[in-house]
Amino acid sequence: MKQYRIGEGSPALPADLCDLMQDVETATIGHIEHLGFLTSTMRPVFPAKVTGRAVTVAAPGRDGTIIYKAIDVLLPGDVLVIARVDQDDIACVGGGVATAAKARGAAAIVVDGPCTDVAEIHEVGLPVWCRGVSPKTTNRAYQIGGSINVPVSCGGAVVLPGYAILADESGIFTAAPGHMHLLAMQALERQNRSKELRSHLAAGLSIFDFKQEGHR
Repeated sequence: MKQYRIGEGSPALPADLCDLMQDVETATIGHIEHLGFLTSTMRPVFPAKVTGRAVTVAAPGRDGTIIYKAIDVLLPGDVLVIARVDQDDIACVGGGVATAAKARGAAAIVVDGPCTDVAEIHEVGLPVWCRGVSPKTTNRAYQIGGSINVPVSCGGAVVLPGYAILADESGIFTAAPGHMHLLAMQALERQNRSKELRSHLAAGLSIFDFKQEGHR
């Protein structure tokens, strides 16, 4: 009998954190943090920006059962984070998975492997970040096993159940909610400074002559 482990769910992300993250860019966090970035080879199927709580999956081989078991524990606003244990070229996310996840209220799917059914994913409208496309897919007939809501390594980053996920066209970043809150505050401050700097540069002025209000 194959073993499917399902860990306990984590608390929802605080509402104030969700509000803060809405305007934060992953590239801004990239100026102030060096850990928590998933590989840049994971790209969005279509342009999108999402935030949410991580529901993690360790998914080996062609086992499609573990993916649908994970979908059944999703809550509205969750991001399904799938670690492909075997690092193979098997697509575990396609039109059916996207449809089911969206129906559960998922914000997005992040997978460190390929997807399939690109046109269907576009039609469903659920943001998906992945490593390209493959015609080889998982199947519920292959029951190998897997784990849900356990610590995983996805795209070269450690993701724990309940971590905050921020994904946009520049990339994917994850952190514990408390640390994400701190980084979000710093990032928003930096983005506000950048707006002033852009206006300065757009006027044809030198960056070396830039004096921000309050830092003269």
